[in-house]
Amino acid sequence: MEERQIKSRQRVAERGEVFTAEREVNAMLDLVKQETERIDSRFLEPACGTGNFLAEILRRKLDVVSRLYQRQVAGVQLQSVIAVSNIYGIDIMMDNVEECRQRLLEILCEWYPRALPGSEAPAELRQVWQYLLERNILWGDALTLRLPVNADASEAEKLNAEPITFSEWSFISDMVMRKDYHLAALMQAQTQSVPDLFSDLGDEAHLPPKPVREYKPVHYMKIATFYDTQH
Repeated sequence: MEERQIKSRQRVAERGEVFTAEREVNAMLDLVKQETERIDSRFLEPACGTGNFLAEILRRKLDVVSRLYQRQVAGVQLQSVIAVSNIYGIDIMMDNVEECRQRLLEILCEWYPRALPGSEAPAELRQVWQYLLERNILWGDALTLRLPVNADASEAEKLNAEPITFSEWSFISDMVMRKDYHLAALMQAQTQSVPDLFSDLGDEAHLPPKPVREYKPVHYMKIATFYDTQH
């Protein structure tokens, strides 16, 4: 099957949208191979398209889960959630966002019976995966760090558009804590550094941004149902 790198010539002309080919995706990820094979390593693709990079990152993480947690149901389930929770994407085109989410969900559903032969992913786990993908793969403008607005919107409306907000998922055993951050604050924090008091090498540490909201810890299998009631 021929690899698709464009959806239409119009989109190429208007958005410069050309998807990265599989060979280049793997070559680039191999430059940080150790990180792609760490289950809890965090990745953000600011122009994720339909998920060429994120799909391969997820596959690599899940391969590690399969290898480390052979036939351990609890381990496979928890680690799959940790893997998904650390994958983030943004795209300016909503159809790309929807396709990316669905693609990653299908990878998880197809992987699960291989990790645990003879079983299918339970509905509760699929719901958790889907919820995380909806929270982590967002429709937005990575240049303005805000949600998209109509093409005919005024400059004031563009400046006042809702900020892109991501959730951080921190795991302690099988409990998870969620904190929400504006992406702009996360980006700003990367430019404001202070001396790291715990480093003998004089390295600098980034000032942590302030979350816009924090949530109570909850069992990871209850992520979707619990957080949906908190808004």
